[in-house]
Amino acid sequence: MYLVDFNIRWNDIDANWHMANSAYISFMSHTRICFLSENGLGKEILSENEIGPVVFYEHMYYFKEVMLGDTIQVSLELKGMSEDGLFYEFLHNFYDKDGKNIASCEMMGSWIDLKERKLKALNSTLLENLKKLGKTADFKILTKEDTRKFAKKPINLV
Repeated sequence: MYLVDFNIRWNDIDANWHMANSAYISFMSHTRICFLSENGLGKEILSENEIGPVVFYEHMYYFKEVMLGDTIQVSLELKGMSEDGLFYEFLHNFYDKDGKNIASCEMMGSWIDLKERKLKALNSTLLENLKKLGKTADFKILTKEDTRKFAKKPINLV
């Protein structure tokens, strides 16, 4: 399990005086980027390969409030991945200073070719680097169908 520590700052708080939803999203993004950067998938490598990460969805579950001045840890684990690394599902858990789970998020994404603007699988080197991330107990091999399990489709105004 990969972990990053955070201190809750003034700008992480919302009008209810607890951590804002946007701060959870920001801390998860930062945790993912830290892991990627430390494991051969940093900005420079991704830029050289003209590839970038894309988020399909993030499903948050909140268990306990986080307040100004609190210290938390955000975890990252691999919950699922397609065999070619095109699709991935991450699990983030948030823990208080005593190790109690205060929030959780399931996140699914993919990789995009930055020139073609289409999904693109990882090359073998980058795929091996992503595989360094610890897996959840319920890890599974993802298929394209798994990315559509919620059957959400756009509904246009026109």
